[in-house]
Amino acid sequence: MNTQPEDLASLTLLGRTKNAPSKVIETFPNKNPERAYVVELRTEEFTSLCPATGQPDFGVITIRYIPGPRIVESKSLKLYLWSFRNEGCFQEHLVNNILSDLETALDPVWLEVVGEFAPRGGIGITVRAECGQSPVSREGLR
Repeated sequence: MNTQPEDLASLTLLGRTKNAPSKVIETFPNKNPERAYVVELRTEEFTSLCPATGQPDFGVITIRYIPGPRIVESKSLKLYLWSFRNEGCFQEHLVNNILSDLETALDPVWLEVVGEFAPRGGIGITVRAECGQSPVSREGLR
């Protein structure tokens, strides 16, 4: 079934010309809940702050999930991720916070958030957090 006008009724950020960071994650109905399919979203423009030094941390955030009843609306996700730009948070906590917020908003079958952070002091950090159970083989998701 295609997207219907009522699917858009709860979306308040899409189509707005003024943008600002937001902790709101908007969703719309999954029209194929009986099918296990993977949605992947990726941004290479993620920034946050080191909580100790206040220096910027740059990273790539990849979100993969098998939808349950809801699908994330991508503009609201962009504004949500933007909200971390001025927050001090260790990368391990940050990835788990994103996972928890998306899990609450989506109620997915399976969800994975990966943060690949640029080296600071010569060491890069990759954090991978997931929840739920994938009905698809793990090799098929990569």
